[in-house]
Amino acid sequence: MILDKLNPSLLWQYFEEICKIPRASKHEEKIISFLIDFANLHNLEYKKDAAGNLVIFKPATSLKKNSSAIVLQSHVDMVCEKNGGVAHNFNTDPIQVHIDNEWVRANGTTLGADDGIGVAAMMAVLSDRTIKHGPLECLFTVDEESGLTGAFELQKGFFAGKTLLNLDSEDEGELFIGCAGGIDTTAVFPLTQKNVFETYKGYLLSVTGLTGGHSGDDIHRNRGNALKIMTSFLLQIMEMSDCELHRFQGGNLKNAIPREAFASVLFPPVFEEVFLELYQSFKEKTAVDLAEYEPSFSFIADPIPSPETKISRDLVMKLLHALQNCPNGVISWSNDIKDLVETSTNLASIKFVENEIVITTSQRSSSEIAKKEIASEVAEVFQSHGAGIKHSAGYPGWSPNMESRILQVTADAYRRLFYEEPKIKAIHAGLECGLFLEKYPGLDMISFGPTIKGAHSPDERLHIASVAKFWVLLLEILKQFDDE
Repeated sequence: MILDKLNPSLLWQYFEEICKIPRASKHEEKIISFLIDFANLHNLEYKKDAAGNLVIFKPATSLKKNSSAIVLQSHVDMVCEKNGGVAHNFNTDPIQVHIDNEWVRANGTTLGADDGIGVAAMMAVLSDRTIKHGPLECLFTVDEESGLTGAFELQKGFFAGKTLLNLDSEDEGELFIGCAGGIDTTAVFPLTQKNVFETYKGYLLSVTGLTGGHSGDDIHRNRGNALKIMTSFLLQIMEMSDCELHRFQGGNLKNAIPREAFASVLFPPVFEEVFLELYQSFKEKTAVDLAEYEPSFSFIADPIPSPETKISRDLVMKLLHALQNCPNGVISWSNDIKDLVETSTNLASIKFVENEIVITTSQRSSSEIAKKEIASEVAEVFQSHGAGIKHSAGYPGWSPNMESRILQVTADAYRRLFYEEPKIKAIHAGLECGLFLEKYPGLDMISFGPTIKGAHSPDERLHIASVAKFWVLLLEILKQFDDE
């Protein structure tokens, strides 16, 4: 093993084991089976619901038998992103991990520390007989990353505890007591194509090298959106007479800022010189504009055989103008919590699916009214250009409670252990906590975790020292908590 020499060794051993198990969203069967085998190995009771969620129970230690139950919770799925050219099958291949100075990383893919490190911590708590704690209910939820499905389908009574520790935050030293709600807006254009009979020049355009990241945590960091960049250039060259578009696709997951976009274009040979001049000018200007936040930005135009089909020009212009006008990024900041994004939207992906062009966007807000307003605004942009619209059911936010008992216990423990004041915050990303609260009114919750950077991108990395602090804090909370 590579990580077993790190501290705490048991937690790192479990994390490395988890990295070997494919666990893409909606394909969590192997990790759930692994956890059931783990429960059986340690003679721990468990139950599984129809959605695939699993809860494993551990009795209180002798001195904590009168304590109330605490629920520890993490999601088992991971975002599956990889760099171009990386040969990795997320359905079969293990994540290849390595140590890079202060960080643990994967080789060209997402690491899955979000939220594999939370799962590993829960396994370590369940298997370690030296830890002092009250009754534990360890809740492992499925399909958090692509729709919070496990939390949506969680039934009342699946667990009994009235206090929940969500181990799915990504900044050590920060205690989260609220999160944004979200909704997805999908636009669909019917795809009409025509055959190409003329002798044209073909080029494949590639926007790559962008940082990407989490569409909640990172939306305010001025990172480039590959779809917006490609759209800007395509609109420029569409002013050339007879320039045509064959394909335009990019982005992948709705909760990730798109890092890459690709388009194939074609035009009469007489326009090649003009095209290359526009390309070079756009490339240089965009690199300067993005230099501070996206130093690895790459824009390449490669000659290719002329495509045999093209999209009707009317559809191309409707599509590009809709993408150009679609809001993207921070819409507003919170008036209540400093430096917290209140409302945002992410233009996430464009994909050609059979006879349709499908554009996926996601909206987030700590205000239910603002969430619906920005979703409607995005929808109106696409509808005005002829697209059909579908909204997801959405999920609720989690309103902060400064009087929370578990917040007091956790903050006191942090001060006592590390002689510093923790930051008490809300997060712009969506957590499952809002859905838990809907089904378990009065549930007292807090979210915390070690430091993870670059989540939802192949740059994802887990800070080694922060994992040790996260672990010590978790054990101290379990030891000290007693609400009776």
